[in-house]
Amino acid sequence: MHWPGVCENREGGAAGRGRGGGRAGMPPPFKIAVLGAQGVGKTAVVRRFLHDEYSETSTPSHTRRVHLSAAVLNGHVHDLQITDYPAIPSFPGSSLQEWTDLCCRGIRSAHVYILVYDICCFDSFEYVKTMRQQILETRVLGMAETPILIVGNKRDLQRGRVIPRHNVSDLVRKSWKCGYVECSAKYNWHILLLFSEALRSVGCVRCKHIHATIRFQRALRRERCALM
Repeated sequence: MHWPGVCENREGGAAGRGRGGGRAGMPPPFKIAVLGAQGVGKTAVVRRFLHDEYSETSTPSHTRRVHLSAAVLNGHVHDLQITDYPAIPSFPGSSLQEWTDLCCRGIRSAHVYILVYDICCFDSFEYVKTMRQQILETRVLGMAETPILIVGNKRDLQRGRVIPRHNVSDLVRKSWKCGYVECSAKYNWHILLLFSEALRSVGCVRCKHIHATIRFQRALRRERCALM
């Protein structure tokens, strides 16, 4: 059985949206926070998902970038707010710290965290480990079940891997109780899978019953994707 759905990128403003962040009559958006150390390919992953684009050259970003999209899951439309955060030194421990630092705004209220590391860089995995622990210690009251998805990017550089895949997978899945996906933004490998997993992990009852992947429909529109 196929479950129809679309995901259309609408970067920028909040025109036409209600007070809760969604359009009038719609539930609040699913807020997805993408975090990781500098150079792991966070922005490349996001751009590959939203635009199916990839660039060999990258410029370190020192500001957060908010991308607004929409997804139809099991016949219900949901807004998606994907925020690409720069390499922050630490997760804000309070709302005051969050709003004092422009780079961290909105991070504590995310519905799911995607923590990206470079499989060829041990330090980037240590960053993810530290960030996960800080998230657990500083969760917003009432959001104790906020899921965390660990993502190993640059799978195309498999020969340079610094930690065996099964070691990481066992640690993340069994000890941390988090989801784990490896991907390659360069070759568009498992990019759609990781965002599909992120959406399912949010905990929406409708999403839990969708056994699907996300597929771009470039024949219809360049930046449109579909849940089939």
